[in-house]
Amino acid sequence: MQPSSFSCGHAAFVGAPNAGKSTLLNRLLDHKLSIVTPKPQTTRKKITGIYHDERSQIVILDTPGIMEPKQSLHESMLETTRQALREADIIVALIPLSKGDEPVDRKFSDELIGQWVRPASKPFIIALNKADLVSEETVAKVRQELEEAYAPLAVTALSALQGSNVVELVDLIRPHLPLDEPLYPEEMLSTEPERFFVAEIIREKIFLQYGREIPYSTEVVVDEFREQHEQDPRKKELIRCSVVVERNSQKQIIVGAKGAAIKKLGQAARADIEELLGRPVFLEIFVKIRPDWRKKKTLLRSYGY
Repeated sequence: MQPSSFSCGHAAFVGAPNAGKSTLLNRLLDHKLSIVTPKPQTTRKKITGIYHDERSQIVILDTPGIMEPKQSLHESMLETTRQALREADIIVALIPLSKGDEPVDRKFSDELIGQWVRPASKPFIIALNKADLVSEETVAKVRQELEEAYAPLAVTALSALQGSNVVELVDLIRPHLPLDEPLYPEEMLSTEPERFFVAEIIREKIFLQYGREIPYSTEVVVDEFREQHEQDPRKKELIRCSVVVERNSQKQIIVGAKGAAIKKLGQAARADIEELLGRPVFLEIFVKIRPDWRKKKTLLRSYGY
């Protein structure tokens, strides 16, 4: 009996905040599934993206960045990453390259591989992201150093932003996927519901629109998601969301003078939500104060952490 030429399984993307995990997921899917901003710790929850081609289906687990936890929210985010590592058939450790004398943060790389990747006891690949920022000589030197230090299945260099060598990463992952049939239909890009992505879009706009601590002290909750009625498809979908903050001063910043800031937030979010859903929506955003919500495990659980 001939072995199957099709492979399917789970691949976890892990790394530091801003290593490029979400950018790589979006590049592989050719679709903006995971929100991306210049600020670290944008991703808070595991996002499942499903890559399809003729020879494989890769269920990609995009995880929060690994960092030193300072509050219960961070601990929940790190537990999400641990769970993804347990689910994975193969791990892709993203290590970003940078210009200068030290193109790789070896201290963090040692922590990433030694404390996170190896204890999971799964095959792993190291992906050197942002390879377009350094010379080919630097890439070759770093690749050799990492191969000797960590003995992964492979070390590959790519640029998630530019799209270079991402197909080669798929070729490296494919042989280590255990299933010979797809888990999901070809048209499916994620297992997450629409409500999840609505909240993520609003969070992304908060990260992009507001500065300082505001993005990190906010959470977005979808309170109501009322779909169009079949008998009257002309009616817009109603989506009511709450932006949760910790202090009244933060609420004032979110709302802005005469409501200008929250109006701008709603307009930017609604445009992306309508593009995602492919239908018009009526979006309402309210602001609620929940003091120290990032430190309260009961609230975190209610928010899906």
